[in-house]
Amino acid sequence: MTDPRPPYFTPRDDALALLTLTELRSLEARAAAALPPHTLMARAGAAAAQLLLDTRDFHTKKPVWIVAGPGNNGGDALVMAERLHRAGVTVRVCMPVEVKPDDARWALEAARAAGVTIDTAVPASFDEFGWLIDGMFGIGLTRVLDGVFAGIATRLSQSARDADSRDHGRVLALDVPSGLDSDTGAPVAGGASVRADETITFIGAKPGHFTAEGRDLCGTLHVATLDIEPPAAPSIVLNVPALFAAHMPPRDNATNKGTFGTLAVIGGDTGMCGAPILAARMALYGGAGKVNVAFLGEGAPSYDPPHPELMLHHVDDFALEKMDAISIGCGMGKSDRARKVLADVLKLDAAKLLDADALNLVSKDDALAAEVAGRGAKGNPCVLTPHPLEAARLLQTDAKAVQADRIAAARRLAARYSAVIVLKGSGTVIASPDGRVAINPTGNAGLATGGTGDVLGGLIGALLAQKLPAYEAALAGVYFHGQAAEHLASEGTGPAGLTAGELAPAVRSLINRRFYQRQQRA
Repeated sequence: MTDPRPPYFTPRDDALALLTLTELRSLEARAAAALPPHTLMARAGAAAAQLLLDTRDFHTKKPVWIVAGPGNNGGDALVMAERLHRAGVTVRVCMPVEVKPDDARWALEAARAAGVTIDTAVPASFDEFGWLIDGMFGIGLTRVLDGVFAGIATRLSQSARDADSRDHGRVLALDVPSGLDSDTGAPVAGGASVRADETITFIGAKPGHFTAEGRDLCGTLHVATLDIEPPAAPSIVLNVPALFAAHMPPRDNATNKGTFGTLAVIGGDTGMCGAPILAARMALYGGAGKVNVAFLGEGAPSYDPPHPELMLHHVDDFALEKMDAISIGCGMGKSDRARKVLADVLKLDAAKLLDADALNLVSKDDALAAEVAGRGAKGNPCVLTPHPLEAARLLQTDAKAVQADRIAAARRLAARYSAVIVLKGSGTVIASPDGRVAINPTGNAGLATGGTGDVLGGLIGALLAQKLPAYEAALAGVYFHGQAAEHLASEGTGPAGLTAGELAPAVRSLINRRFYQRQQRA
C-alpha cells in the first residue's frame, strides 16, 4: 500500500529545526553513507514534482519551464522534470551549463532517457508557461550570480513581482531561491537573488528562509524532509507557541491582580510622552495585573482618558523598587538625567526590558554596559530589543553589517551583554546568552510604522511581570506582536495604514484564544 501523505508539508505552527549549512552537510553525509546512490536527489526531485502536481490548478494545460544549474540543485530540477514528464506534463528544461556532479549526471541521463526536452536557450517570453522553476543554485553557492544565470534570476524575480497582472505562471524555487544565503537570509555576497512565489526546501527549513530578505524572496515555504531526521539539538529553531506555552500563567478564578505582576514603563522625556503610553496600554492588554507609567519629562498627562486603569507618575515620585518588572527607554531621551535613571533601574532586582534610548545610552557608556552584563552573569538577564541601527551601536559596527548576518549579530549581542536579545526586523531573531536562538515567523509590513517597537516593549514587559522567564517572554511577545499585525491585515486593517495602537486589542484576542478560552469554557 502506498503512503497517502504527500512527501512535503507547509509549516504552520510546526516546531522546526532551522538547519545551518554545516548541519545540513553533516546530515547529507550520514544519509549518503546509509542509503543507495542518488536516493536523496531522487526524493527531492520527486517531492518537487508532486508539489506541482498537487497545486497546478488553473495552469493545468500550460507547460512547465525549468532552469537547471550546473550543480546538484540542477540535478534536483532534472529529476523533477523527468517525473513531471512521466506524469503527462509538458516540460521544457533550460540547462545553460551542463551539470557536473555524479548525482546530477545520473539525473540528466534519466531525464534524457525519458524524452524530456532539454536545451540551452532561454525563451524570449514566459507567457506560455504555467510554472517557472528555479533550479539554478542551492545552499552551496558562495559567489554572486552572474552571466546567463543573473539574467534568468532577474526575469524570474520580475515574474514573481507581477503576480497580480501576469498571464504566465508562478515561480517555484528548489531548496532556496538562487542567490540567497541559506544561513543568513541575505543575498550571497550582496548580489542578486531570485524572488519566488513558493519554495520547496529539502531535508529541513533553513534560517535564511525566515529572516532578512529571505521571507520576501522565498514566498510560501514547503518542506520535504526526504525522510531524514533533524539533529537532536539544532542550533536554531523556529519560534512557535510550543516553545513558550508552558510558561503562560494559568488564570484560575481565585487569582487577583497581584497574581499577574506589576509593571512600570519608564520613559517619556518632555514632548515624548506618547511612547510610554503606547507601551503601557499594550501591557494592560497583555495581561499584566497593574501597569504604571513613570515619566522623565514635564507636561505629562495626569491620567490616560482611554485607559484610566493606567497609573501615571513622575519618575522622581515613584517607588520603582516595588515593581515586578520594568520596561525602560521609550521616548526617554539621552540626557544625563536619563542616564542616572537607567543606572538606578539597573541596580533593582526586578525583571527588565531595555529599548530605544536605554539601548543608545548603554551603547555609549561602559559602566551601564557592565551593569547590564553583570545582571546576566548572575542569572537575571535583561531583555534588549534593538532594531538594526541600535544593534549596530551596541556592537560598534554599522547596520549593513548587522543585516548581512542577523543571527551572528544577535549572538554577539547576547554574549557581550549576557542578555536576551530581540533583534527586530523581518524574521526577528531572539538570542539567549545560554546559546538558544529562535527566528520568529510572524509579522508583516504593517509593523513598519512609528510606535510598534514601543508596543512590543510593553508586551514583553507585561509577560515579564507575569513571571515568564526572559527568553520565553521575548519569544511570546515577538510571536503575538507579529501575529496581531497579520490578523489585522487579513481583515483589511493593514498592512498599509496600520497604527501601533491597533495592535494591543488584537494581541489580547490572540492570547486569549490560544491559551484561555478552553479554560473559561470548562
